Amino acid sequence: MNQVSNDQIRQNVRNRYKEIALQDVGAGSCCTPASANACCESPAAVSAKIGYSSEELTAVPDGANLGLGCGNPQAIAALQPGEVVLDLGSGGGFDCFLASRQVGASGRVIGVDMTPEMVSRARENASKSGFTNTEFRLGEIEHLPVRDHSVDVIISNCVINLSPSKQQVFDEAFRALRNGGRLAISDVVATADFPEEIKQDIDRIYSGCISGASSIGELEAMLAQSGFTHIEIEPKDESRTFIKDWIPGANVEQYLVSAAIRAIKP
Repeated sequence: MNQVSNDQIRQNVRNRYKEIALQDVGAGSCCTPASANACCESPAAVSAKIGYSSEELTAVPDGANLGLGCGNPQAIAALQPGEVVLDLGSGGGFDCFLASRQVGASGRVIGVDMTPEMVSRARENASKSGFTNTEFRLGEIEHLPVRDHSVDVIISNCVINLSPSKQQVFDEAFRALRNGGRLAISDVVATADFPEEIKQDIDRIYSGCISGASSIGELEAMLAQSGFTHIEIEPKDESRTFIKDWIPGANVEQYLVSAAIRAIKP
């Protein structure tokens, strides 16, 4: 894939998430980017389906939870007080605010997002709710705006699949992590090849967490090439129940599932 195509994908994704960032939360907030026109459920209802507890859903500022994602990276991150956490594709700040409670005042959470409107929304959420150990930076996950060896844990929720340069994302994650640091990612993995009609619908497949999905084998190979060890990718077959709603009628649940992805930087 050439650079022009890569930039086109990034711009499509950025435009779609700009629209979501500018929505009024609760005023027809939507299930996923792909099903945004359906306005079918509240963000809280969607997040409950993908693995967040009711306590987590009420612990964040209003407007932070946009009903996006395909899992709960908090459930696999095992965050500890004092750790530095980096969230790739932080959106409105939902996972960052949950992480900030776990790392405490001695810890720090950095959210990175390539959509200016998302970063502004997250910063506003942090300011109005007094999250002083959380900050949000504008940047691409292929070019992380953090120092080398400065992060203990990297989390992400259904964002890396959107990147047309996944190997570079994992290389950057490896660079940013300290020795012994870990990845704790929720994302989609491909279980079968997509039909051509789905592959060709670029507006929906990339902004909707669909066609960018890699297979488990491909992800394992990329993570290993970056230098990660103790790689674990655990598919969640039950995720098909909500994935089927991402592009209604397209049967996308036949081609991908959500997975918990873990790895260690030695």
